[in-house]
Amino acid sequence: MKHFRASALLILSFAVAACDTGGFGASEDSPYAPAVDHSEQAVDGLVVGWRLMDAGEYELAMDSFVRAGLEQGRTPDVLAAVGTANLVMGRLGQAETILREALKADDTHPETWNNLGIVLMERGEYAEAEQILRRAYALDNGESDAIRDNLRLALANSNQPVYGDEKPQEYKLVRRGSSDYVIRQTP
Repeated sequence: MKHFRASALLILSFAVAACDTGGFGASEDSPYAPAVDHSEQAVDGLVVGWRLMDAGEYELAMDSFVRAGLEQGRTPDVLAAVGTANLVMGRLGQAETILREALKADDTHPETWNNLGIVLMERGEYAEAEQILRRAYALDNGESDAIRDNLRLALANSNQPVYGDEKPQEYKLVRRGSSDYVIRQTP
């Protein structure tokens, strides 16, 4: 009889708990994450990655872009996204290689040309950066202020003589738009 009472009490406590929280799942004020709904389709990794880039979470964005690459393959969009993430994280060699690969696959995206131009400026290769940014500006029909500003900066730097006494200028990478970046001189 004692065993029967204990079992009945246990069943009753589960029933009350289920009624109290709306089921055996977590309540709305629970600190735990909700269960995963596998019936919905996952959000595109590129979309998630660009949102993470906007939030300043560059490593997480890189992970998201890599996952998108696993799902979609090495598409020009995935390569451009990975190259841009590398650029923002200061991995200039990797960024240049990947952005060039993206442009070999599809050379019609002015944002990718712009980002490659920024990489080249960061590496001090102003003459090539100028040519790359001219191409980006032409593909964009001159509509992007960011590309125009980057081209002006490349032109200004490629025309200046280089002296050993000059103090190096510091630049900051500033995001404008979904995948456009501009280099701004820090005060």
